[in-house]
Amino acid sequence: MADFNFELVSPERLLLSERVSEVVIPATDGEMTVMANHAPTMTTIKPGVVTVKAADGKVSRYVVFGGFADILPTGCTLLAESAIPADEMDPAAVQKRIDAAKTELEGAHSDEHKSRLEQFLAELTHLNGIVVAF
Repeated sequence: MADFNFELVSPERLLLSERVSEVVIPATDGEMTVMANHAPTMTTIKPGVVTVKAADGKVSRYVVFGGFADILPTGCTLLAESAIPADEMDPAAVQKRIDAAKTELEGAHSDEHKSRLEQFLAELTHLNGIVVAF
């Protein structure tokens, strides 16, 4: 199986930069599996779990809270708004983000802002159920 370069970057740090055989990312329009020679694509990322299968077969997971991915035939770079290795994730941190989104929703004035917050809240709630399963 062909390998490609993958980088996961957050504002805080570079979480991963290595050769991988596949990456599953939580794209806004649904989960997307990226492999070598993928068609060039750019997509936004919703809150979710990134699953990385390294060239040696080792699987690792990272929780991301939005961002975007730039996919080329030779590699993929995911720029996350915030990211953390799944094994370091505290479910209370997701609940804190849910509570903050609910508070912001109460103060939202435009329908567009309310709609974006409702979607984000739904994604966080779904992610909360996944994180609890870790």
